[in-house]
Amino acid sequence: MFGVLMTNLAVPSVSIIVPTLNEAENISPLVSRIVATGAPILEIIFVDDGSIDGTRERIRELACEFSVRLIERDRPASSLAGAVLAGADAAKGEFIVVMDADLSHPPERIKDLLGPLFDNRADLVIGSRYVAGGSTPGWPFWRRIMSRLASALVYPLTGAHDSMAGYFAISRERLLQIAPPAIGFKIVFETLIHGGPDLRVCEIPVVFRDRATGRSKMSFAVALKFFSRWLVALFRRAVGT
Repeated sequence: MFGVLMTNLAVPSVSIIVPTLNEAENISPLVSRIVATGAPILEIIFVDDGSIDGTRERIRELACEFSVRLIERDRPASSLAGAVLAGADAAKGEFIVVMDADLSHPPERIKDLLGPLFDNRADLVIGSRYVAGGSTPGWPFWRRIMSRLASALVYPLTGAHDSMAGYFAISRERLLQIAPPAIGFKIVFETLIHGGPDLRVCEIPVVFRDRATGRSKMSFAVALKFFSRWLVALFRRAVGT
């Protein structure tokens, strides 16, 4: 169990939140790599939005050996951000780390994400592809262009180089304070927009590799939803609301 890792009671507890959809092949290696970090992890919460490939069964199997929990959303009314918030609402840790299940987010950087939070130097820590030291090796050209363009569009609104990232750490309480208006696919973007200027943000470089198995959840509909949210945020900034 992860509880054996938490020998120092002074160390804040951490919940890892992983949204899933048909990621059966990635679950075991992801859990193994998270455990190997030695971070003060209280639990891993998988929030599954209707997998049909055995993802849920694999998570239940691992729950017999590790502190793994499964939240099942068969007909989710909300998007990926809603899955993250469902996990945060159920989490027991003081801090949460959100990451993808496709192994593109390196678990080995979990401690680096948590450091600025533990030291009270930041309220939100982003694993960034677009600061010095970050990169996206193996990504298709079209994906690099789309990601770079989206990040550039929102930079004037957020001041963060990688507002599109899905790998981040924040206190559970802070995220849930910001959460009610946060909707959409890119929860870091939503958190930055609704967190306001008082939200202290730190970006650490992360190497994001393309998924080895399964399919990306990115689609034209997702891109369109983000674009509409960007327009709303831009309008609100323009009118000062």
